[in-house]
Amino acid sequence: MGAARFAPRGPPRPPPTPEQIQALAVKERVPARIAKGELEGKMKCRIWRKLHAEEAKRFDQVYELIGKTPGLSLGDAFGVVQSGMTVTEFMARKERTQRKAAIKQARGEVENAAVADFLSGLVTAKTELAVVLAERTVLDTLISEEPIAFVFERTGRLEKLQVVLLTRRSDWEKMLPSLERDQKLTQKPSSVARQPDKRPYSDPRPFLPQVGQPVRLVLRNGVTLKMTLQKAGRFDLLLGEPGNEVFVPLHAILRFEAGAPPPAEPASAE
Repeated sequence: MGAARFAPRGPPRPPPTPEQIQALAVKERVPARIAKGELEGKMKCRIWRKLHAEEAKRFDQVYELIGKTPGLSLGDAFGVVQSGMTVTEFMARKERTQRKAAIKQARGEVENAAVADFLSGLVTAKTELAVVLAERTVLDTLISEEPIAFVFERTGRLEKLQVVLLTRRSDWEKMLPSLERDQKLTQKPSSVARQPDKRPYSDPRPFLPQVGQPVRLVLRNGVTLKMTLQKAGRFDLLLGEPGNEVFVPLHAILRFEAGAPPPAEPASAE
């Protein structure tokens, strides 16, 4: 008896395209990998749905949501279903998360040594400082810096969010006579959001191109500074000239303008 003969196989089928996979996945309401498998001659989508009824039910919810919400991605639709939020709530949370991640990344890209050295120099020298808060100014000496607070000799521990600016007392007294203020903010200072992504300025990178250039800053208590930007750190700026620096946290800034000319020197009387 001769060897059995088999009909020769036809040419292999071309691999499915992403468009074909997506179209079948949407039609059958299954994961893309299952749709791809059926197009390759493996398990059919309807069989998968019978074997995985609970997961298939979630895909029904997801694809129904996508149908009602143009532009919603599969991943975001799953996030909405799993979180129990509305689409609006979920997308708002996603945007906040992305902003927070972007701010964290931005801060990590900026060198902070100059600002850290400035503060440590004040601690070592025991320099008397003017610590400007929203509605008052404290004269004190910096003892140490913590991640979210300063510790002063007389005032004690002060949360950094309370600080609007910090400079040497002698420099502050020279600034006061010609200091420009926004009267509305002076009467009612703007509050600081706890979440960095909700503040006007949390990303230090826009300030980097202005280092060495004059800038104009309006702070949350109305104090308006027209000075040279000396250094930009991860969380703070140093303005003015070396030896006469003004320390301004990013959280204290409401408005920022580049290229503002510094105030003119008063004409000397002859």
